Amino acid sequence: MAPRRTPRQAFSIVSFVLVSILVHLPCQAQIDPYRRQLLQFGYNQPVKGHWPMAGYLFYLLNQPDFLRPDLTLRLAVAPTYLDSEFGFNHALGPHTDLAFGLMGGGFADNYNEIRRGKYLIDESFLGHGGGASVSLYHRFNPNQRLPLTAVVRGIVDYASYERDDETADTFVLPDDRFTYIGRAGLRLGGREPVLLPALGVELSAWYEGFIRSQHGPYGFDGDRSVEANSHRFWGRALFAYTVPWLEHNFNLSITAGTTRRADRFSAYRLGGTLPLLSEFRLDLPGYEAQEITAREFVLFNGVYWLPIDAAKRWSLTAFGGVAGVNYLAGFEQADRWLSGVGVGAGYKAAKDVWQVILAYAYGFNALRSDGKGGQSVVLLFQFDFEARRRAPAYPTLDPVLDPERSRGLERILPY
Repeated sequence: MAPRRTPRQAFSIVSFVLVSILVHLPCQAQIDPYRRQLLQFGYNQPVKGHWPMAGYLFYLLNQPDFLRPDLTLRLAVAPTYLDSEFGFNHALGPHTDLAFGLMGGGFADNYNEIRRGKYLIDESFLGHGGGASVSLYHRFNPNQRLPLTAVVRGIVDYASYERDDETADTFVLPDDRFTYIGRAGLRLGGREPVLLPALGVELSAWYEGFIRSQHGPYGFDGDRSVEANSHRFWGRALFAYTVPWLEHNFNLSITAGTTRRADRFSAYRLGGTLPLLSEFRLDLPGYEAQEITAREFVLFNGVYWLPIDAAKRWSLTAFGGVAGVNYLAGFEQADRWLSGVGVGAGYKAAKDVWQVILAYAYGFNALRSDGKGGQSVVLLFQFDFEARRRAPAYPTLDPVLDPERSRGLERILPY
């Protein structure tokens, strides 16, 4: 018998149709000079079991020449969350841009406790908040097609936590807090924020540090803790290409990361098949979104898209992922290497105005109540308002998606 939904959970179900967290949405690795209007939807549904909902729904606008030639507006919108950035081109020199961002809204800091293949709803809770950022983007090679960009960003973020209806009465929430975040990175190339980029090449390395105004134990009798400061280091190599005479598309990537003083709020979380859930996609097909909590990892991902009709509208897609993981303390599993695969079918309209993909994924090492093997169904949709005006060769720019706050929507539809 299915669990009875409380009024708050019923509200959450309705909210999913309207809401997606946009904390994972673009903060440019350099100020993007191309106009973009995209509507993106992604949904990862387990075949069986009780899991938090995983997905996203957002509208993205990138508007160069906003009000004046040197100002770019980036806006990502959902009914309960807004992420914006105003970029000033050449503000600090001919190759250095300055940007100011504001973001905030509901469900951005929700936390779901998933441990050893079980969703522990009594240890999960809601979180809301917002903040502001300032960013510098410096282009080292302005005359080259493949951009080499340095990024320095500072963020002040506030999070407030509250119980969900199923949070245990004896579970003590972490204190509301300010978090001061510093990020620095170097990126060569990039990829577009679309389902199947026609072309993309990237090598990048990043550092992110967190300083928290409130820290210390929480949970059941202080059995877990928020660290006063945490540090993350990660990098990615990516290659995306479309074979011109066949229009076959493939994406290959390697992402690896490590941490210092990691806690539940700064560890890496792998799992799911949602390509735009976070900037540095940590997909593992067949696993639930963010099911695996790691202090260190290496992740290999691949996607192959094959058109199957003369007009190249219908397609088959195959994808997979393999990860080597050092788990955060308390989240250990017997398998250090995890893998999953998936297959899907898709359709895209002329000029790639819109496209949809329906897929099935299987996680070989996913722990479940009846043994190993996780299954999920994935639905992805994209509408590109600018597709008919886009040049045939896509620019290799990558709006940065924020990995720190990509957790919220999993709790919007809890059952």
